[in-house]
Parts: sequence; structure tokens; C-alpha cells
Amino acid sequence: MNFVDPIKSKEDIHKVENWLAERNPRNRLIFAMGVNLGLRISDILGLNVSDVYNKTHVEIREKKTNKYKRFILNDKLQKLIKEYLKDVPTKSKAPLFIGKKGHRLHRSQVYRFLNEACKAVGLSENIGCHSLRKSFGYHHFKQYNDIVLLQKIFNHSSPAVSLFYIGIDQETIDNSYRNFEL
Repeated sequence: MNFVDPIKSKEDIHKVENWLAERNPRNRLIFAMGVNLGLRISDILGLNVSDVYNKTHVEIREKKTNKYKRFILNDKLQKLIKEYLKDVPTKSKAPLFIGKKGHRLHRSQVYRFLNEACKAVGLSENIGCHSLRKSFGYHHFKQYNDIVLLQKIFNHSSPAVSLFYIGIDQETIDNSYRNFEL
């Protein structure tokens, strides 16, 4: 698996989301869920309509770890989900995100639209599906400065793993060199 970067600029996140919103509500919702929830793309794509419809909280078993996870949907996500599902039966067990052929969307399709959007708005970072989760982590840490909380959210084994994961260690080292002078 290749190493991917988080999107470290909130302005760039908004540019990508706006670009997606103009083209495809499904893709916008996937992106918004990724950067607002910090879930792996496999867990986002594994959601069914009944998991999120008219809900404030979602409960899943993470595909990678098989650990139980419960999380809140913020107001923005609740609104986007409601708009996206306005014509869908409320109790539907259907996949939340389907492709053109009517099957559950695959991560490769997300990778394609995500890269297209990032290139279209001028991002040069190495972007992949996991960039959404890393972007969440980066901005969550910047806002709350609580690496232990982020470690718990991500189910990482240590704070050091979480810092490395979101690229804070190298950034901190670079800034220390940049700002150090004798």
C-alpha cells in the first residue's frame, strides 16, 4: 500500500468538497463523511441506508479490526444524508453508496473521483482514499491538541503511532529546524 498524505488546508478541503458537490451528491457525501468521521473507506462504503437514515449516531463493526465503534453524525452530515436519501425508502437495507451497475461502490471508484477532484482544484499532495481519514486526524489534532483522544478514535496502539499517522512528527521536526538558529 502506498503512503498518502492528509489534506492539511481547510481551504483545500472546502475546494474539493465544493467541486464534488457541483458534480455528484454521492461523491460529496462520501468525501464529507471521510473528513468528518475519520472512518476507513471500507467502513464508509460498508454502510447501508438503514445505518444512517434519520439517525444521530451510527454503530458499526470496523472491517479491519472487527471492533465495535459508535459515533455521532454532526449536523452537516445529517443534513447531507437527508438530502441524499430524500427519495429512498426509510427502512432500506440497501447499500448507502452504489455504483452505476447497482452494486456497492468499490474503493477504486472512490480513489478515481477523489484524485480527479484534487487535481481539478490544484492539489499536488499524494492523495488516496486513506487521505480522508488522515485529514480528519490532522485537523482533529490541530483543533483539540489531544493525541490520546485521537488515538482512541483511531484505535491506535500508542500516541506516537497516531502522530506519525497524521504526519505531525515530521512537520514538528521540520518546524523545529526552521525556527532554530544559534
